[in-house]
Amino acid sequence: MKITKSQRNNTILLVIILVMIVPQTRQPLQILLHKGLALFSPSIVEKDKQIKLTDYNWRLMDENGTPFDFNDAKGKVVIVNFWATWCPPCIAEMPSLEKLYHDYKKEVVFLLVSNESPEVISSFKEKNTYDILVYSSLNSSPKFFDMSSIPRTYVIDRFGNIVIDKSGAADWNSRKVRDLLTSLLKTSDENIL
Repeated sequence: MKITKSQRNNTILLVIILVMIVPQTRQPLQILLHKGLALFSPSIVEKDKQIKLTDYNWRLMDENGTPFDFNDAKGKVVIVNFWATWCPPCIAEMPSLEKLYHDYKKEVVFLLVSNESPEVISSFKEKNTYDILVYSSLNSSPKFFDMSSIPRTYVIDRFGNIVIDKSGAADWNSRKVRDLLTSLLKTSDENIL
């Protein structure tokens, strides 16, 4: 029996559709796709278009129950990432955030924020051997943070300027991001407002 080109194409299309609607195969394929998209570094916001944070009234709690007051981040370089364990682009960019965290955790404040339960977060981190702390919000985040889609990541300089505002997956461990963080960390304390 000879299969025509049209039958072969229809069979391939049917297999692709089935793979995409079966939950056990859909998420791994979406993560793989987003890992390809996460090969790119995020863009730096032009100086004249940067938004300056004026509201630091935000309380968070880490997964261990330790509270964190966002006011304590004033004058520091901060990375805020809104994400979830079920989100394929969030999962795709997490390895690069974890690597960046390991190299900068003593100098940069990392706030990975999720509204999922501590049990879900703990299970996800254990499965993937991540040790970056995850926070939950105890009150509304400052109005500057738009969480209409996740992942959403902000890099904030020591003056409170949002220098990166990225929706979607990105390579956070790129040379571009590392160079930016190193530059932001060199800002002298006398220049902080």
